[in-house]
Amino acid sequence: MKITDSVALVTGANRGLGATFARALLERGARKVYAAARNPASITDPDLTPIALDVTDQAAVAAAAELCGDVSLLVNNAGVSYSHDPGPAAARAEMEVNYFGTLAMSGAFAPVLARNGGGALVNVLSVLSYLTFPRVTTYAASKAAAWSLTNALRLELLEQGTQVVGVHAGYIDTDMAANITGPKIAPEDVVAATLDGLESGAYEVLADDVSRQARSGLSGGLELLYPALAGK
Repeated sequence: MKITDSVALVTGANRGLGATFARALLERGARKVYAAARNPASITDPDLTPIALDVTDQAAVAAAAELCGDVSLLVNNAGVSYSHDPGPAAARAEMEVNYFGTLAMSGAFAPVLARNGGGALVNVLSVLSYLTFPRVTTYAASKAAAWSLTNALRLELLEQGTQVVGVHAGYIDTDMAANITGPKIAPEDVVAATLDGLESGAYEVLADDVSRQARSGLSGGLELLYPALAGK
């Protein structure tokens, strides 16, 4: 996938990581970047092409695929976390956006990408695709489901020439992690690693040491991922 002269669509592009993706794609030579948000008025960068999109609304997703028929790069970035207010309703809302939204967008835009030469599909996941903790259980479950979906899409879309990239990182310094006091990675660094990986033909981007360590721990026992279990 080459970004120069591509046409991209970024979901959740009105702030945080999504806004950083949209700007960086333009700076790397994308011909057009559709910036999708529930409220397109929240897209303030004049170089972007705002579109209204709620990824949980099937009709809106279908309309976006019809409107943006020139897309060759889809970045599924839209995501929510309700870890501050856990419960069944929060779990359903997280799954609706983080998993079903990604599923709907990928399904709607796969034919678009095929018509435009294959292109690429980028799913923004998390280190919590690999592991979980008590306070983020439902969010991690939604990201684990999205990781599994990404792996399936990679195989499903291989024949049409679509590169499918999963992006994993720990806490990113955006509004979603505003109350986190631990180490965070800058959104610019996540985006740079993702776009570098995309252009080098990568299928998976591990943007920081946290995600790299967690990924390597999958080949060992649970004690490697969860040290508290050691000796129990």
